[in-house]
Amino acid sequence: MKLSQRISGLLGDGSDGWEVFLKAREMIKDGIDVVELTIGEHDIRTATPILQDMHKAAMGGHTGYAAVPGTDALRQTVAKRVQERTGVPTGPENVLITPGGQAALFAAHMVACDAGDTALYLDPFYATYPGTLRGVGAIPKAIQTRVEDAFQPRAGDIDACAAGAKSLQINTPNNPTGTVYSRETLEGIADVCKAHDLWLISDEVYDTQVWDGEHISPRALPNMAQRTLVVGSMSKSHAMTGSRCGWVVGPAEVIKSLINLATHTTYGVAGFIQDASDFALNQGPAFEEDIAAPFRRRRALGQKILEHQSSVGLIPAQGAMYMMLDIRATGMSGEAFAYALLEAHHIAVMPGESFGAAAAGHIRVAMTIEDGAFVQALETLCEFADTLIV
Repeated sequence: MKLSQRISGLLGDGSDGWEVFLKAREMIKDGIDVVELTIGEHDIRTATPILQDMHKAAMGGHTGYAAVPGTDALRQTVAKRVQERTGVPTGPENVLITPGGQAALFAAHMVACDAGDTALYLDPFYATYPGTLRGVGAIPKAIQTRVEDAFQPRAGDIDACAAGAKSLQINTPNNPTGTVYSRETLEGIADVCKAHDLWLISDEVYDTQVWDGEHISPRALPNMAQRTLVVGSMSKSHAMTGSRCGWVVGPAEVIKSLINLATHTTYGVAGFIQDASDFALNQGPAFEEDIAAPFRRRRALGQKILEHQSSVGLIPAQGAMYMMLDIRATGMSGEAFAYALLEAHHIAVMPGESFGAAAAGHIRVAMTIEDGAFVQALETLCEFADTLIV
């Protein structure tokens, strides 16, 4: 039987960018010790108090169908959190709870784009973005940011591609680059969205991981709340990657339509997961900082190693749990370097090319292993790069 074009064409060129990661997993399966610096998975597990609350909720019977839009308690808590952090009036009617941030991204684009519409996104990008856009029937169009700008988008570059488009997706703090978009950058993006009547879909799942500057949600900028859909998640802020709990925040009339979509697709999120998420969010900013602290610490350790390097450069790591390293001095592509490093030293990193053309000649390093092991792996990586320079 023939598959639909929507599914068979989901990956576009046939690659999803995860080849090095999958090779590393195969090596591990074969009994080879591999240092994994590939994915954004915390090296700590979900905190015990959260798991205890989840267990309590499950044992208390919250295992049946939960309200499709999300529980009243969790929607209230998310709304309160967003309002306190952005200053934008936000109520539960502005919140839909989803099975993780990825489902939220899909839902946001479903409400913004019809089949055949052009959906813009910025390069470098998280590897699932183009497939998500194709999955809703949109035509993905990448806009390259520039390494000389530390991957801060230029409004003029977006404006040049915006005619006829329906949406623009951004991600700050950014995965894979670690760039935190400045107020000036976001104001420029907002101006383009208003000039071209674009929906702005803002992926803010790393909003608790800011090392330099500040996180600004574009929803808080003048006249942007009615055209901005914000995606959030418990995964990065609370080390709850496997719990699959996220949200979309947007205008009440949009959320009503997204509830209808959820009724016919996901049918909501397990009640005991939502109860635990509500508990976790109510632990406050100090709890979130404890979870972010290892990445803040490793970022400082990495900067110290890299500050005197000539073979490996560091894109300013302003936020998120990654470092984007410039290895162009070696003369290798990011993909070739990643495969060579894996083969020679059993250290797995993500090629920049997995995240788009703008990141060619770079690699992404996840700061997701114990401090000492991270330092050793980064030092080995730099020494390996030195050997490649003639």
